[in-house]
Amino acid sequence: MERRNAGSSTAVIEPIELDPVRAKQDVPILSSKRAPSFSAHSLKTRRSASREADDADRNETLPSPTTATEQIERWNSPRINMYRVFATFWSFVIMGMNDATYGAIIPYLETYYDLSYTIVSLIFLSPFVGYNAAALLNNTVHLRLGQRGVAIIGPVCHLIAYVVIAVHPPYPVLVVVFILAGLGNGLEDSAWNAWMGAMANANEVLGFLHGCYGLGATIAPLIATTMITKGGLPWYSWYYCMIAFACVEIATSAAAFWTATAAAFREAHPRTSDEGGSRLREATLKAPAARVTWLGALFLLGYVGIEVALGGWIVTFMIQVRHGAAFASGMTATGFWLGITVGRLVLGFVTGRIGEKLAIAIYLPIALALELLFWLVPQFYVSAVAVSLQGFFLGPMFPAVMVACTKLLPKHLHVSSIGFAAAFGGSGGAIFPFVVGVIAEAKGVQVLQPVVVALLAVIWCLWMCLPKMGRKKD
Repeated sequence: MERRNAGSSTAVIEPIELDPVRAKQDVPILSSKRAPSFSAHSLKTRRSASREADDADRNETLPSPTTATEQIERWNSPRINMYRVFATFWSFVIMGMNDATYGAIIPYLETYYDLSYTIVSLIFLSPFVGYNAAALLNNTVHLRLGQRGVAIIGPVCHLIAYVVIAVHPPYPVLVVVFILAGLGNGLEDSAWNAWMGAMANANEVLGFLHGCYGLGATIAPLIATTMITKGGLPWYSWYYCMIAFACVEIATSAAAFWTATAAAFREAHPRTSDEGGSRLREATLKAPAARVTWLGALFLLGYVGIEVALGGWIVTFMIQVRHGAAFASGMTATGFWLGITVGRLVLGFVTGRIGEKLAIAIYLPIALALELLFWLVPQFYVSAVAVSLQGFFLGPMFPAVMVACTKLLPKHLHVSSIGFAAAFGGSGGAIFPFVVGVIAEAKGVQVLQPVVVALLAVIWCLWMCLPKMGRKKD
């Protein structure tokens, strides 16, 4: 506003003119685009709206501050991570036991329930429902319940499933209850891979995490086979042990992650993009994140299919095609899972140094050559050694995909994208072993080998389609 001073034409700017500028500067702070109001009632309303927006995971107005360097978590820093890491290690031991038990008990389920290959293969297919439910629910569980929700829901799903299996119900009930086991595995697989994949030295940490999975998968066939063949116990006796292990899992996971609430998760993972709505939708439908998410998910779909198909059908294959004794054939499955465990522990240190893209591009052709040796040389001991070495080179692949996704994606999409890829990929452990069982009904269990060869070739092509990887994006 302009005012004349004693006939002079000099313009004087009144201080009141600055008021609109101050009000305008306040606008970005508000969660609403409406004009600011400073009444007590409107402040209360705005706080309520803010809480509702947080629950709905609204998009942030601005990216996270970049003036300070973000401290990357380590397995032992902050201190609570030490307890959480060991709790997740135990969860992965349980998951490995869960998946490897299928292969050990299949020959005995066939006899106990008088089943064909196709029908017995349904125990592989039913976890598919659980894994896909986990892929869709993972992000919602994190936003509403935090990691604490995962740490409670996953182990409870395991416990309920094992209690029902231990009472050896009619086979259709057995098939249905394996859905719960798949849901528990899928939620934990998604959450803990995303969490550790963003840590310092992720290849090594994830190598140990998945090494624990391999350890559980190594122990389960060994103990279950010994109980059945040497101890003369029924197949379901092993699940009494699984009930005890799941009880320990509930106690350790809930205690370690009790303070990891939904509010803590949202604070640590604010949105840093201009996208609105669901983070899962952004990760799976919006370029460029969708490309990484789907390539990772399809790679893991094939990889887990290979892992569980080999681990699940190797005992039957060695008995019927290589004419091995029941105990020796069971030990072949132990050798395969032991190879995976050692590979994850040893090659995890190699993968981080030469880069994930190059490392997996080397490991896959070696695994393919060993699979051809396993298939084409019809000797029991050659097959046993070849499948163990194949496990060694397959071992580090799952952790490497997790690390690759954290490098290629922004932090706020880690749980959505990696969680979806891990859970969706985990369903490969249901689909492909079931496919092998259905084909084996008509052609014999030797169809396992060409299916695995084809899957190895496909996932190598998928891996080569991933973008180049630089430094990790935060």
